[in-house]
Amino acid sequence: MTREHGHVAADRWLRLATRGALLLPLAVLAALLVDVAIDAGPRLTWDFLTSYPSRHAERAGILSPLIGSLLLTLGTIAFALPVGVGAAIYLEEYGAGGRLARVIEVNTATLAGVPSVVYGLLGLQVFVRWAALDRSVLAGSLTLGLLVLPLLITASREAIRAVPPTLREAALGLGVDRWTLVARVILPHAAPGIVTGGILAVSRAIGEAAPIILVGAVAYAAFVPFALNSPYTALPLQIFTWVSRPEKAFVHNAAAGIVVLLAVVLTLNLIAAAVRARVEERTGP
Repeated sequence: MTREHGHVAADRWLRLATRGALLLPLAVLAALLVDVAIDAGPRLTWDFLTSYPSRHAERAGILSPLIGSLLLTLGTIAFALPVGVGAAIYLEEYGAGGRLARVIEVNTATLAGVPSVVYGLLGLQVFVRWAALDRSVLAGSLTLGLLVLPLLITASREAIRAVPPTLREAALGLGVDRWTLVARVILPHAAPGIVTGGILAVSRAIGEAAPIILVGAVAYAAFVPFALNSPYTALPLQIFTWVSRPEKAFVHNAAAGIVVLLAVVLTLNLIAAAVRARVEERTGP
């Protein structure tokens, strides 16, 4: 075998190995999803979605955790999106190279690697105790907002950097001021990338359990949270509670909760993807 044939064979084996390395995790994930779906089948009913949690597995539902997770997600985005986009605009358009910008960049990079349980401890001390928000939806939303803030800042900065320089130069050549440039040119063209960052932030926030446990989400809630200062529970915490129960019947409830959580995440992602497509259609790729 010639050296050229040897290189061709080596490349072929490398491609096969890479393909196998990619397909194996997908196969394992698919097997896990099928197993969860089989366990969840008996409990995926309308009564399960519209009933409150119960100590009796056959009567337990997921209404209050579902509403709690949706409220937490909305509160997280309402807090983190303006702050994250504003920080990205400052770093890229106003304070580039400045001392404050360098401090923000270092802190953003550092916070991106902090475990989620540390954010829970921070939220407990700052929002629950110092700010006296108690164990409420607002305290949980602010804590999760801090958790996803580094992700949103990084994604928004990359989206702003991707705006063609020619658009900036053309706008400045027409004599527009800095804020008009940001509001009328940069943000509309960076919006698809910012929406993508929002998708990633929502997907992470809605699946977190450790921070909301520390800031006071209740393990059993036979009520729907109706205000920002209301106590709450969430889907990940409810799933964890059911898995921890010794009765085997709660395994089916936990599996059904996992399916509902996946469906919520998928639905939110589809909505965000539709918004992104609409924005791209209006502003161009």
